[in-house]
Amino acid sequence: MSALAIALDALFADPNVGRDAVYIADGGAPVLVRTVARRADAVTDFGDTRIWSETTRIDLRMAEVSAPRPGDRIEIEGDAFLIEGEPVRDRERLVWTVDLRPA
Repeated sequence: MSALAIALDALFADPNVGRDAVYIADGGAPVLVRTVARRADAVTDFGDTRIWSETTRIDLRMAEVSAPRPGDRIEIEGDAFLIEGEPVRDRERLVWTVDLRPA
């Protein structure tokens, strides 16, 4: 296991950073996973206008979720979300970053 993988495992395990969640693939069984929230706001330029939007983005470890797909469900602390758009892998292929929308 690489030093980066060990550091990521510690980050996801940290109770101040990581959160328990339930991942449910479309038509699959629920799986308990750990997530790290990236609730950054997005600013999009549209001509001379800048549009601000609140986003919900999380990281999932590839060791726990091998192939998330749009439409898969994630439940975090009683809130349900659907994966929106294509998930993106990090360069080391250890983490998926997914955009969510309320279910």
